[in-house]
Amino acid sequence: MTARPSLARLGIIAALLAASSCAFADGSPVGLWKNIDDATGKPKALIRITENNGELSGKIEKLFRPAEENQNPTCEKCEGELKGQPIIGMTILSGLKKDGEEYSGGQILDPANGKLYKSKLTVIEEGKKLNVRGYVGMPMLGRTQTWVREGD
Repeated sequence: MTARPSLARLGIIAALLAASSCAFADGSPVGLWKNIDDATGKPKALIRITENNGELSGKIEKLFRPAEENQNPTCEKCEGELKGQPIIGMTILSGLKKDGEEYSGGQILDPANGKLYKSKLTVIEEGKKLNVRGYVGMPMLGRTQTWVREGD
């Protein structure tokens, strides 16, 4: 005998699917993102962006590294309490708040050089991509990476 899903269960599943697709449609950067290396065009990491009290932060969940490289590197060029800490699990985005169509006022850490930059984010292509800008001083003095949304 096969179990049939109840209408209530189907309703709950439909509501969950609708809610998850709304996160993409409303332009929220909350979720899992793959960043792509500017020079090689290859994936570098998976970063999970979360929101707490209207403020975004992003933590590295996974690194894409060749098999011959250390799979759990530490941030040797970072300063202060981050020096020598594992890059996987490290918060690299912080302090970003919604400002019109973008998120700004935060900072991004580049673990490759240990430097902190001012940052802003803009969700594009109906929530499928994220422009992440890191800069010094003014936004025009920086560079933008495009991250691709991964399945949550």
